[in-house]
Amino acid sequence: MQPPTLNPAPKKPGLWRRTPPVLFTPVFGLFGLGVAWRRAVDAFQVSDATTQAIFGAVTLLYLFLLVAYFAKVARRPATFVEDLRILPGRAGLAAMSLSGMLLAVGLLPFSTAVAATVLTLSVILHAIIALIVIWELVTGAAEARSVTPVWHLTFVGFILSPLAGVSLGWTTWSFVVFWISLALAVFVWGASVAQFARRDVPAPLRPLLAIHLAPASVLGVVAMLLGYQYLALGFGLFGVLIFLALAMRPGWLLETGFSPLWGAFTFPMAALSSLLMMLGAAGFGEIYRYAGGFLLIAATLAIPVIMWKVIQLWSKGVLAVKTNASEA
Repeated sequence: MQPPTLNPAPKKPGLWRRTPPVLFTPVFGLFGLGVAWRRAVDAFQVSDATTQAIFGAVTLLYLFLLVAYFAKVARRPATFVEDLRILPGRAGLAAMSLSGMLLAVGLLPFSTAVAATVLTLSVILHAIIALIVIWELVTGAAEARSVTPVWHLTFVGFILSPLAGVSLGWTTWSFVVFWISLALAVFVWGASVAQFARRDVPAPLRPLLAIHLAPASVLGVVAMLLGYQYLALGFGLFGVLIFLALAMRPGWLLETGFSPLWGAFTFPMAALSSLLMMLGAAGFGEIYRYAGGFLLIAATLAIPVIMWKVIQLWSKGVLAVKTNASEA
């Protein structure tokens, strides 16, 4: 008697049933690039047209990806929580809400009311993401509770809200968020150093180490906006140390070759560029201005390439598989 023939399950009909949230990570970097070019207007007196072009193009891409992702969530809402249970999904969804906060920065010259609305919605969405992650950490397996650089995006990420919030008059909010975010960032840095001292980071996850640079850079930018210039200088020097520590070990950092996690390089690079240019424009020395400009050029060349390669993986149908994205 012949055993029954088992055919593979047919692919579910419908568009965007498995949109991977990791797509938002390089988009986050592109928004950061737009913010950095806006800092270059003051540091190098370049035209603001470049900034507007970047924000316009990235906003269209961001809106398209929002539609593609929430089409999946609309079919099966549980996919949102399922994506937050895995590291690439957690990073991608945090980048999604944080991108909205940077979009608000781009909207400031056109409409403060729209910018305030987008910022409010982004903060609410990020708070929901953080609460779900906390619940998953508390109720999940103990081994899943180890501190990772993605904790910066999830829990320290609110520090991006003052970038638009200061201009919108959210002074108290920005002050409170700054100091709470600083405390959380110090905790994540400390816990990460302790873990690194006990064991090496697995090669596929090493690109995520670049995320440690992001809070140092953004805390410095917000410190400048709040008037803490010498504190901002300290964050700038700390950010440069992190950058050099990573840049001096490229073979170790990139051992496994290109992966979707390379999106983790994008925003930190742009954020450090912004801070260095602000320090230079504030009179701390030409070295900061030129270092920020050099890093801005490097980010402008690298971030779109990473975005394009991630999009290519998506178009080939392998990005969701590589990042274990949920399916509706």
